[in-house]
Amino acid sequence: MKWERTVTVVGCHVGGEDNHVIVGGVLPPPGATMFERKRYLETHGDELRRWLLLEPRGKPSLCVNLVTPPTRADCDAGLIIMEATDYPPMSGSNTICTVTVLLETGMLPMREPVTSLTLDTPAGPVPVEARCQGGKVEQVKFTNVPCFVTHLGAKLDVEGLGSVPVDVAYGGAFFAIVDAPSLGFAVEPKEARDLVTLGNRITAAAARQLPVRHPENPDIHTVTFTEFAMPFAGPGTVSRNAVIVAPGRIDRSPCGTGTSARLAVMYARGQLAPGQGFVHESIIGSRFEAGIVNTCMVGGRSAIVPAIAGQAWITGVFQHGVDPSDPFRGGFTLPDLWF
Repeated sequence: MKWERTVTVVGCHVGGEDNHVIVGGVLPPPGATMFERKRYLETHGDELRRWLLLEPRGKPSLCVNLVTPPTRADCDAGLIIMEATDYPPMSGSNTICTVTVLLETGMLPMREPVTSLTLDTPAGPVPVEARCQGGKVEQVKFTNVPCFVTHLGAKLDVEGLGSVPVDVAYGGAFFAIVDAPSLGFAVEPKEARDLVTLGNRITAAAARQLPVRHPENPDIHTVTFTEFAMPFAGPGTVSRNAVIVAPGRIDRSPCGTGTSARLAVMYARGQLAPGQGFVHESIIGSRFEAGIVNTCMVGGRSAIVPAIAGQAWITGVFQHGVDPSDPFRGGFTLPDLWF
């Protein structure tokens, strides 16, 4: 065995979504902020993402997180999120998995019954409270960055569908949110392929027809996800959703940033008030608890500050290596899986 590089990764999932965490073998990229560090990896170090997330080591449904020292004195660790095709500024499911790995492996000290810490993310600082018992993280609750609506009921011309009303909101990334029943969906596992096919068309149409840009960071722009939302069902405020992510799949978890975007829309429509509880369910039945903890203004827009909670489980420890003679050491994709 002759490897020119090794990287150690702890496997973790939340709500069925694979979000692994690098714990060794990668130095922090340069940059005065986490957004600059993210941008450096995008432009100068993308081989790390391709190597870990593309085949033969990765898969379309895998995300990998790089933990670095923070760039801010008020944060405990920095976080850069790598997904199958890009680097989102923020991800709720990846936050929950990363905090679980940091505490359960001892990279950060665990304090029972609650460990409080703050992650330095490209979207901004994210405060976290982890409920811990017996050396295990039983729940991670994070307070997201301010989230806001850019469009309510906008008409979107979608190939094969015609005019579709959509809401667009920022929850750490920009989401197009559509009413699932109006498009003939109940958000059930048997609909997964059809949801992905249509969701990709909606995302592409929204990116072209509904330009968006974060007022405080112009480098965060463009609708990149579509969220199919079901109406409330059962006792309390419970709703099922399916978020379509690149390169063409459904988020197995309820999606933390998607939940945040939906909370912003619900607040704007008068459907949810600060202090009210909300349960978001994924297509496979996993759940996040959520709510609005505060309101604020972002660039002249009314915004909310949401909190999301969920539990993650560590699945294994992996050591990846690069053999210089491997013809596929840089990774590859095929359109049978990578749509």
